[in-house]
Amino acid sequence: MKTSFKQLVKQTGWLSVTSCLCSLSLHAQEKKNVLFIFVDDLRTELGCYGSPVQTPNIDRLASQSVVFRNAYCNVPVSGASRASLLTGVYPDFERKRFVDAETYSQNDLPGVTTLPQAFKEQGYHTVSLGKVFHHHDDRTDSWSETPWIVSPASGDWATYNKWNVWKKTVEEKDLHPRSHRGPYYESADLPDSCYEDNTIARKAIQKLGELKERKEPFFLAVGFRKPHLPFIAPQKYWDLYEEDSIAIAGNRYRPSGLPKQVQSSREICQYTQTDDTSSEAFHQKTRHAYYACVSFVDAQIGLVLDELKRLRLDRNTIVVLLGDNGWHLGEHDFWGKHTLLKESTHVPLIIKGPGWKHACSQSIVEFVDIYPTLCKACHIPLPSHLQGKSFLPTLVQPQKKHRPYAYIQWVKGENLLDGRYSYAEWHNDARQLTGKLLFDHQADPDENRNAATSEQYEKQTAAFGTQMKKAKEQKQMKSI
Repeated sequence: MKTSFKQLVKQTGWLSVTSCLCSLSLHAQEKKNVLFIFVDDLRTELGCYGSPVQTPNIDRLASQSVVFRNAYCNVPVSGASRASLLTGVYPDFERKRFVDAETYSQNDLPGVTTLPQAFKEQGYHTVSLGKVFHHHDDRTDSWSETPWIVSPASGDWATYNKWNVWKKTVEEKDLHPRSHRGPYYESADLPDSCYEDNTIARKAIQKLGELKERKEPFFLAVGFRKPHLPFIAPQKYWDLYEEDSIAIAGNRYRPSGLPKQVQSSREICQYTQTDDTSSEAFHQKTRHAYYACVSFVDAQIGLVLDELKRLRLDRNTIVVLLGDNGWHLGEHDFWGKHTLLKESTHVPLIIKGPGWKHACSQSIVEFVDIYPTLCKACHIPLPSHLQGKSFLPTLVQPQKKHRPYAYIQWVKGENLLDGRYSYAEWHNDARQLTGKLLFDHQADPDENRNAATSEQYEKQTAAFGTQMKKAKEQKQMKSI
């Protein structure tokens, strides 16, 4: 039998009812915290995405989250990708905005309100630990505290052995003659505490305790460095895998008809032991090294998530975990990011929040959409400069579609992906078309054949060409 409001007052007294209503009101108005976890160069090489890599902690988070199967960075390089995400603005290669690894958002787009700054202005305590912006001194006004790092992410950070990156001694003669870096991989029988990402995790654990004591909402960004090169992790994470049984890419060849503008990144060649990157032995060793680093960083993320739960902060905290760009692991004999192929642009995106149920969403989302989404979820006013759009409705109803396509740029190339097709164009400085590609992911999921010149796909190619012009016009209308 339902109890009427009058009966409730009679039974419990006016003060009790008022107290109850006030408590419900305060609970409804309680501000959500945000724990934002960046993982450097992490592609969808996670158990929850169907990979054989052992990532029990991220998988556990995924089991409580909305897992986006079709999330894309807007530019496949760390510095530019992070600047774009944290400002909510697209890269623009014509204006030379957010174009490379060394991007400073405060130089390319000064004055706009960043994502953490929007929260800070609404009473949040904002903190940056590890690699968040590519440069720790970029937009320091976004944070309530001075950004904290172990080692810088730019400049000479990988010069041997200035920041204790390698744990084993390397003779001077064995270093790279130009970059002065050591081997691209290393295992050492040392505890996690000897490695930078564990230091970052322990700092995050300490900071969570401090933030709980502050009794005010927080935006905590934690940036882990692995699996970025060099692939260095404790031996126990290497031991999770039998190298001889690791499957390597079956398409270790250049796609037919691929425009000349698409080239493999040369980043890995700045390290030693990379003389023959095409050999099967190199492919297997490099996958093993990458897998070990992913399992290592998974363990560090687990420490932070465990502390969030232990402090009972998980009940009112939105957790965002993502990789800042994808990474080729030998597909097409490519290594690294820096292409408009899917291995370079497709990224993991996992979001957990109070009241959102676990689901896998097939909806297309872009990194520029994360800023407005978090603002909407936390009732933060949206700055007028934002170019992305909130996918909060998709978090509430994961089957809901968000975008018809993703828009990605790299150097002079532009890319559209619509769930089935991937189309890209390249133009010269005179804006003349110099190359194009079309992959049909239904017929060619591994992107082995450029179908842009095929009669079979003539209509699709023409339609995408028209759609690309519209996409450019829409971006120009929103340009700042």
